Amino acid sequence: MFLFDLLFGKRKESAPAVAPARPEAPSVPVRRAARPDTSAPGTSIHHDVELIASLKSDHQRLLATFRNIAAASMAGNLVVVQSMLGQFQTMLMDHLLKENVRLYVYLEHLLKDDPVSHEMMHGFRHEMDAIGRVVVGFLGKYKEIGSHPELAGTFAADLKGIGEALVARIKREEDILYPMYSPPT
Repeated sequence: MFLFDLLFGKRKESAPAVAPARPEAPSVPVRRAARPDTSAPGTSIHHDVELIASLKSDHQRLLATFRNIAAASMAGNLVVVQSMLGQFQTMLMDHLLKENVRLYVYLEHLLKDDPVSHEMMHGFRHEMDAIGRVVVGFLGKYKEIGSHPELAGTFAADLKGIGEALVARIKREEDILYPMYSPPT
């Protein structure tokens, strides 16, 4: 959970939102068509046929935003770089949360009887924690680059390193990890 603490930080308590009052619907039993159990063994997390496509779409949006950050940096527009870094961080947090809850927890249970695949999945998860620490450090270092132009001197090299790590990670996830995600047999 270290990665999520770093990404989300300590949240301030806020007043709960009050939902508008809705008229009560009459109590009518709802019949649902029976479907085979598609949840990972020991969980209520169901296999989602759209999950991998959604994760890959996240990757494409993250990479496009990353390219836009690089272009703004090359143009010397540090205010835009700062804004896009914030967008990138939000997108990355959303993606990692989805991956952690919907992919890794599902695979943890699905692969429990396959020690080789289970260990490989754990390796991916721990590797992502390490990459996450580096990316969070990078985002923290440059979060105010728009008002601190002295940071521009190291930004391009750091951005390049982060980009190389992300591209390699995305390729490995899509080629090795994501194919492990399948309905339970």
